[in-house]
Amino acid sequence: MKRFDLIVVGLGIVGAACADAASAAGLKVAAIESQRIGGGATAAAMGHLVALDDDPEELALARYSQRLWEPFAALPEAEFSRCGTLWIAREASEETAIAAKIARLAAVGIAARALDARELRRLEPELAPGLAGGLLVPGDAVVYPPNVARWLAARAQERGATLHLQRRATALTASGLALDDGTQLAGRVLVATGCALGDLLPELPMRSRKGHLVITDRYPGTVRHQILELGYAASAHGNDQASVAFNVQPRPTGQLLIGSSREFDSVDATASLPMVRRMLLRAFEFLPALRALQALRIWTGFRPTTDDGKPYLGPMPGRRDVWVAAGHEGLGVTTALGSAQLLVDLMQEREPAIDARPYFPARAVDGARPS
Repeated sequence: MKRFDLIVVGLGIVGAACADAASAAGLKVAAIESQRIGGGATAAAMGHLVALDDDPEELALARYSQRLWEPFAALPEAEFSRCGTLWIAREASEETAIAAKIARLAAVGIAARALDARELRRLEPELAPGLAGGLLVPGDAVVYPPNVARWLAARAQERGATLHLQRRATALTASGLALDDGTQLAGRVLVATGCALGDLLPELPMRSRKGHLVITDRYPGTVRHQILELGYAASAHGNDQASVAFNVQPRPTGQLLIGSSREFDSVDATASLPMVRRMLLRAFEFLPALRALQALRIWTGFRPTTDDGKPYLGPMPGRRDVWVAAGHEGLGVTTALGSAQLLVDLMQEREPAIDARPYFPARAVDGARPS
């Protein structure tokens, strides 16, 4: 039986970041992936590096992680683009939230500024007329998540990590982990399998939330910033059975990614044309020029979602040497690096850069926030 300091199950972007951070800290790492590196939710992600500010603990993790993403601006494989984010107030009544949003972002060191309707149209001429205003977060960026996940896993491997690809973890054991080919691995286990968390940890609640994305042909310059409606966070953190919110992102290729939709309790990966239509109609209200563009592909993915909207990060109560990194919903790309460093710091008994307690999985098992 081979022994490791850490066995990471799942090589989406969160698991790959954990394997990379652990190997950088000198740990002997094994990593397991049953499908492909950067598959699952990572392959369906828009790749935005953006901080949502409606939950202070989520904001703290996102901001910490954004700083760790900065070196990737020089990595060609990441397809890093600092396009900034425009948050759109459709009605004058929504503008009242802008000052508070700017203040919350400023409190964690994120620069943002308010925009009136005229400046909004100057920055994005294709926006619909009559929009009230918005705010600009110029430092936000986007990356291409599958490439980054593969790069992180490869870097961990270069440092000595052992990758078990096309292998499935079948059970947690007293000493570590069993694989579907009979391999037994010993050591601390980190479960980073997203929506499949229940296969190994059925006691930890997790819901899948289906989403759709549309990508267009190449239309460089049509949209210059990532653009979201101010109601996006309410859709992301709401409990509606199904919701849509306007989100359009320019890719470095000149293509546009159009989102976003959210559906609970759907297990069918087939694109739902009624939901796609609803999502696109929402987008056309903000950006009418999209109607004339050619779409190349529609696809779906499933976001892992916890009851309180925060990821599970930390040791699993009632399980010896089992840890969790899952449940990031739509911010897995943004928060992957911060999540990984936070976990490695905890494992090595170092004080993390931010308070880790709000993310401990114990809150969902026994109903009590760890002290």
